[in-house]
Amino acid sequence: MDLTVVAYIVYLLISVALTVWVARTLSRNGRIFLADVLHGNEKLAEAVNHLLVVGFYLVNFGFVALYLSQDEAVLDARALFEALSVKLGVVLLVLGVMHLGNVYVLNKIRRRGVMEREQVPPVGPQGWTAPPKGGPWAPPAPQG
Repeated sequence: MDLTVVAYIVYLLISVALTVWVARTLSRNGRIFLADVLHGNEKLAEAVNHLLVVGFYLVNFGFVALYLSQDEAVLDARALFEALSVKLGVVLLVLGVMHLGNVYVLNKIRRRGVMEREQVPPVGPQGWTAPPKGGPWAPPAPQG
């Protein structure tokens, strides 16, 4: 078997395994974060989490497929390892950028939600009470 084909097979196996592992890790650990971002709405958090994972898979598998081709033939074991290290390094960098992008966007959404919660008073006004007579803010009592 041609070593270029071996490089393709190893690249695909490792890239797909890394993508699945990262997506599962993000999904599992992101549920709690999403529930907080979405104010405890578990059903919506699960739906958003699923959509994020699907998008993550589509972007990363698309990139892995586009980055598969090799310009030069792999002739020996050294070239095989060099080709794999470059390709897998780029895939890892793309996975990291995707992860940081997801965290950045979700953190922006979370901050907006926290700010909205802080603007709402914890207890609404209950009514108005007149200030007591003779207090420091009351006008002085008439003399006479």
